[in-house]
Amino acid sequence: MSKGTENHWYPVGLMSDIDAPRTTLLLGQEVAVGRDDDGPFVKNASGQALPVVGRFGHLWTTPGQPNHDLFTIPEADSPGRKLVDVGSIRVKCSPLRAVENFLDIAHFPFVHTDILGAEPHTEVERYKVDIREEVDEVWATKVRFFQPQAAKSADGGIVTEYMYRVPAPTCAVLYKTCPPRPGEWDIITLFVQPLTEEWCEVWPWMALYDDASTMAEMVSFQQLIFMQDRSILENQMPRKLPLDPGMEVPTQADMTSVAYRRWLKKIGYVYGAQLVAA
Repeated sequence: MSKGTENHWYPVGLMSDIDAPRTTLLLGQEVAVGRDDDGPFVKNASGQALPVVGRFGHLWTTPGQPNHDLFTIPEADSPGRKLVDVGSIRVKCSPLRAVENFLDIAHFPFVHTDILGAEPHTEVERYKVDIREEVDEVWATKVRFFQPQAAKSADGGIVTEYMYRVPAPTCAVLYKTCPPRPGEWDIITLFVQPLTEEWCEVWPWMALYDDASTMAEMVSFQQLIFMQDRSILENQMPRKLPLDPGMEVPTQADMTSVAYRRWLKKIGYVYGAQLVAA
């Protein structure tokens, strides 16, 4: 395992669900997760306690020594938001493939038909992507797309504005138009636990303004969206995410993916990546 891999924070469970100790995989290594008299813990296979952080309703850990704290999402602290723990879904794909799929807008009309997209509204308008050196994150802004049902709280189709943020190699944050509160952003995240290079546990989490839907309805809506993605992810080849620009041909709609791959190479994160053509 390279230093570029172990020196990052990873989700390993819900804070509300760690009272019963369990084992899981992280970067191909077994870890124990639970809670004792001293609070939440994560231990490696040798019984060594690893650093832990409780944030966004999840327990996070790192097998290395990160030179930075776990990222924050200040907007999620705004009063009135519902904080939604969606649970987890295990997917047979590279953790990096899972993140990249979350960043992809073009598949909406074809995979999430009549929910996040629909024909003939398939064109992705030009948007802006950059790697923000001051925070070392990938950002995509001014993303606009027509959606028949942008959220559980939406009554009909609207042109939705998006911002994508990649604050860590296996995490992505989406800010999107909030139907009940114009001018505010709904926040939908994807936190990915790399089990191995070709298996991952996906932990979606949301911070929404939605007074009409129950917690169960919001969870069910988001699980439906990701289950539609799951079959696509598990059939992508190669399973690892190619980082060589010549291995897959990008289009204008893939600008965020291109920046994400370039950023991974820049920071030396290659766990779950394919570096050369097979």
